[in-house]
Amino acid sequence: MSPTSRSVAIRRFTAETATEATDIVAAEEPLEIRIDGRAVAITMRTPGDDLELAAGFLYTEGVIDGPDDLTAMAHIDDPSNPKGNTVDTVLASGVPAARRSAADRALFTSSSCGVCGKESIDRLLVKCPPLTRTWSPDPEVLLSLPEQLRAAQSVFEQTGGLHAAALFTPDGDLEVLREDIGRHNAVDKVIGWRLRADRAPIDDRILLVSGRAGFEIVQKALVARIPVVAAVGAPSSMAVQLAEDSLVTLVGFLRDGRYNQYGGTD
Repeated sequence: MSPTSRSVAIRRFTAETATEATDIVAAEEPLEIRIDGRAVAITMRTPGDDLELAAGFLYTEGVIDGPDDLTAMAHIDDPSNPKGNTVDTVLASGVPAARRSAADRALFTSSSCGVCGKESIDRLLVKCPPLTRTWSPDPEVLLSLPEQLRAAQSVFEQTGGLHAAALFTPDGDLEVLREDIGRHNAVDKVIGWRLRADRAPIDDRILLVSGRAGFEIVQKALVARIPVVAAVGAPSSMAVQLAEDSLVTLVGFLRDGRYNQYGGTD
């Protein structure tokens, strides 16, 4: 069995029968992220691509500016966490004290926590200004992406229980896809993949997510400088507001041969 899924015993019911069977469900385990041995976050995730998740998380939460800020990162053995669900990172000596102190205060619970409206967006844009490089995607390219996303979701096909995030080129070629029980984790994984390949910021790709487009998804994209965020589901009002203020092109309801566009450029 893959580390991303588990086999469980179930009873399957219809109106007339009840039978014993097995089912495949998405795996969910906690991952503790540490900096220099200090725990700064615990996230529930689908095991796999943990180093990408940790790197993407630290990047989109503003602790690091790029791969040069990471000296080392690895799974560590912890007697209290025997499954290898702990990643420790060593930051470069040049990482500013302000960002290190943010980690010490353990502010990284969730990108969506504490968000209260336009004032929060204004504070975010002070630290992460609007995009300067923007472009409108080709409609035919966008409409081709959901089918590619679904075809590449191997674990979803088994379990039906995972979100996906993927990066596509402007021509619609799939670059990387990651799945996770949490949509924000899937986004951090694809961003972390690019970061660890020393290819950030990501100002030349389309980010597609399989569910809705919440504020935290657009926030992470803005930090990574991704100009186009597309979602199969609906956007939230805060996501739309952030997209409009930051010049991120936000696409929602990308399915069944149609979509809505919010924000971005004319």
